[in-house]
Amino acid sequence: MEFQIKSGLPEKQRTACVVVGVFEPRRLIGPAEDLDKASGGYLSALIRRGDLEGKLGQWLLLHDVPNTLSDRVLLIGCGRERELADEQYRRIISLTARTLNETGSMEAVSYLPELNVKGRDIHWNLRQALETTQDALYRFDQLKTKKDTTRRPLRKMVFCVPSRRELNDGEKAITEGQAIANGVALAKNLANLPGNICTPTYLAEQAIEIASRFPKITTTVMDEPEMLSLGMGALLSVAKGSRQAPKLITMNYKGGKKAKPIVLVGKGLTFDAGGISLKSAGDMDEMKYDMCGAAAVFGTLSAVAEMNLPLNVIGITPCSENLPDGNANKPGDVVTSMSGQTIEILNTDAEGRLILCDSLTYAEQFDPDVVIDIATLTGACVVALGSHASGLLGNHNPLIHELLNAGKVSGDRAWELPLWDEYQDQLKSNFADMANVGGREAGTITAACFLARYAKKFHWAHLDIAGTAWRRGKDKGATGRPVPLLTQYILARVQP
Repeated sequence: MEFQIKSGLPEKQRTACVVVGVFEPRRLIGPAEDLDKASGGYLSALIRRGDLEGKLGQWLLLHDVPNTLSDRVLLIGCGRERELADEQYRRIISLTARTLNETGSMEAVSYLPELNVKGRDIHWNLRQALETTQDALYRFDQLKTKKDTTRRPLRKMVFCVPSRRELNDGEKAITEGQAIANGVALAKNLANLPGNICTPTYLAEQAIEIASRFPKITTTVMDEPEMLSLGMGALLSVAKGSRQAPKLITMNYKGGKKAKPIVLVGKGLTFDAGGISLKSAGDMDEMKYDMCGAAAVFGTLSAVAEMNLPLNVIGITPCSENLPDGNANKPGDVVTSMSGQTIEILNTDAEGRLILCDSLTYAEQFDPDVVIDIATLTGACVVALGSHASGLLGNHNPLIHELLNAGKVSGDRAWELPLWDEYQDQLKSNFADMANVGGREAGTITAACFLARYAKKFHWAHLDIAGTAWRRGKDKGATGRPVPLLTQYILARVQP
């Protein structure tokens, strides 16, 4: 997809399709009024006749509108003006993208970014329009021999701004939106691959390939012997049941001179069968998505590098499989983490925190400004928050607030859960410094309490994306979250 920005009158656009909005009930919006005036009332006559009410989700495609230069005009229902907020705007843009793609308009000029969305400016409108368009048109068909191809797919989208004064800021919005959309697509592509292709070694190869595209990124891959020499007993214990060698991937983006880095730690379980504590067979195929934390780190680093942001970001992704085997972790085993703390493994399916805890200890050497870990960690988070918000916990209130705000701006929302000391009691063990699970109650919180024991030397936040990293059902597939949230957080650090 090619995206451009321009200003100009809708009736003067020589293109396959011009897109304008209609509010409910039957009220033409700004640019649509200009088209109506140029066409001698053609649009308003159709509206009065009842061809389009303007409800959210409605659309009407017109051909050969009088006194216009475009082949088609697409009228998009925008609902009631007073209700136009973030989510409604994204639905409007998504509907537009799909409709254009399915009706043969290979290029289009859209005036929808001129809509007055509550509390938002033209920069936000443009960036969200690009990101939402890319998301609506995303398809994962790399592994199909027969692809469902669209005969005349949408190839070029031009977004219009009210005047030439907005062009410079608009170009910046397009640049940001394109980088974030590309990062989201990268995360989706990695996560949607099956476990027999996307192995820890494959992820390491992809990290090296990303570094080859962006000169400011350096990738290093740590193998089992080096991890063993560092004492990463928790991480390595998870990989004992797999024939795939574990990898600890570090991607170092150097965009700032001497600034302390933002460190992102992403869980990279390329397949999680639960180990000896075997998961049930139903929906186990979705456990290829247990590496979505790592995929999000890859996508975020790619977006940051594409925008050439002036700060330092490090991505650490511990990668492994968790499978049952004669050598696999057993319930009751005790392992020693890199920090020296011992862990009683009561449930081998609580493996994500084991690979993350050693990675958090490893992150200390980078003298981080902040550390944010991202993981599809607990089913309890899905029960608590569903698929709308990621769980957020941490030990530094300013960092928590910045991430919450980034979620609101990006539309990739998170919700804070408490990290109180009282919950730590659930991790007590008679045989080790801690257990790896704290029982059924407050599972998301006790998982974060476990990680908090390894994050005492820096400002830290934990994102549980178990409910947001992928969709189920007929639209099954990775979402690319929380790449938008993380990238917005980093952007806000550059542009406060």
